[in-house]
Amino acid sequence: MEDILDLIRARHSARVPYDPQRKPTKPQLEAILEAASWAPTAHNMQNFELLVIDDPACLQKIGAITNKTNAVFLRENFRQLSFSEEELRRKKTGVIASTFPPSWRVQGADFEAVAAAAEPMPLSYSLQGCPCLIVVLYDAKKRAPASEGDVLGFLSLGCVMENMWLTAHSLGIALQVLSVFSGAAVEEEMRRLLHFPRSMKIAYACRLGYPAATRDYIRVRRAIGDFTHRNGYGNKVFG
Repeated sequence: MEDILDLIRARHSARVPYDPQRKPTKPQLEAILEAASWAPTAHNMQNFELLVIDDPACLQKIGAITNKTNAVFLRENFRQLSFSEEELRRKKTGVIASTFPPSWRVQGADFEAVAAAAEPMPLSYSLQGCPCLIVVLYDAKKRAPASEGDVLGFLSLGCVMENMWLTAHSLGIALQVLSVFSGAAVEEEMRRLLHFPRSMKIAYACRLGYPAATRDYIRVRRAIGDFTHRNGYGNKVFG
C-alpha cells in the first residue's frame, strides 16, 4: 500500500522540455497502453480511442498548428493563480503565477484585449520536443446511460488518464496533459492531419518522454481534514 501511495504522491506534471531523441521503448509504451485498457469506465463502455504519435515528421506537422489564446481561459486561469510561494502554500490549491506570461497575470486586466493582442502560438510551444504524444479521443455520439452531459463518460476518460500517468511515472517516463488539443480550431486541424472520424472528439493529449531540463515544483495539497466530512456536511472526519 505504501508503494502505491508513494507513486501517487510523486506523480507530477513535467512541464519542461523533453529530449526529442529519447522516446519510450516499445515495452514501456505497451505497458502504458495496457494500463489504459484496464481503466474503469462507466458501464464498461471503454469509451476511448488512443492515437499514438511518435513519428518525428508527424510531430513536426502537429507542432506547426497554431492556437489563439481566448479570454475565457485567461479569466478563469487568473482565478487559480497565487502570486507568491507563501500564498500558494497557504491556499493549498491552484498554481504559481510566475509560470505564465506577464500579460496573463495582471490584476484587473482586460482579458478580452489581452487575448485579442496575443499572437497565435504554434503547438510546438506546448510539445517542447516531446518524442511521443498520445491523443485521447471519445465518440461524441455516445454517452453513459442516464448521465446528463455525459459526466460519467468524462469521469471514465479521467480514469484512463490516471492509469497511463501512474504507469508512465512508475517507468521513469515524464508526462504532461495538454488540454490545448481539445480546442475547436486545433481539433479540426488535427482531424485533417490524422484522419479520425468527425464523430470523434479530442478529450486531451499527453506528451511523454524524458526531461531535457529540470525545474523545481512547488506541490501543494489540502489536508484530508480540509475536504472530508463524516455523516453530514461540515462534520470533520478527523478532530
